[in-house]
Formats: sequence, structure tokens, C-alpha cells
Amino acid sequence: MRIEVNVPELGDSGDEEATVSFWYYDGGEEVAADEDLVELLTDKATFNVTVPASGILVETRAAEGDTVKTGDILCVIEAREVQ
Repeated sequence: MRIEVNVPELGDSGDEEATVSFWYYDGGEEVAADEDLVELLTDKATFNVTVPASGILVETRAAEGDTVKTGDILCVIEAREVQ
């Protein structure tokens, strides 16, 4: 099952945009649920978005240095089927 990972609400600061600081994983790598996936920076805070489900990071839609908005798709994960 493919899971789209979106930019979350960016806290109480009212920021709606962030910069992708860096990815903890590269495309094609296996990712583990609840691990840090990507770091986002706003003018006031740093946020780590975590992996929602274990699987393979099959696509990133924002590169390091890109500006993203709340709700934008950051990446797609092909989640493993839970037995």
C-alpha cells in the first residue's frame, strides 16, 4: 500500500511554509515506522517528520532546500503489508 507523507501543521507559530533541511533516507531505502524521515525548518522552529509505516521510500517530491507548504506531499512510502 502506498502512503503519501504530507507536510504537517507547523506548530502554534502560524507558519504555513517550511524549508526541507535534509532527508534522513534516500529514495529506494527501507524505512522504519516512527523513525525521523525529514527535517523541516521555519523561521521560528525545526520540525522532524517521522515515518508513518515501515516500508520503502519510493519517491521524494521535495528536495533539500525546497520550500513546502502545510499539506504538500513530501514523499511516498510503499508500506509493508502487516501479516
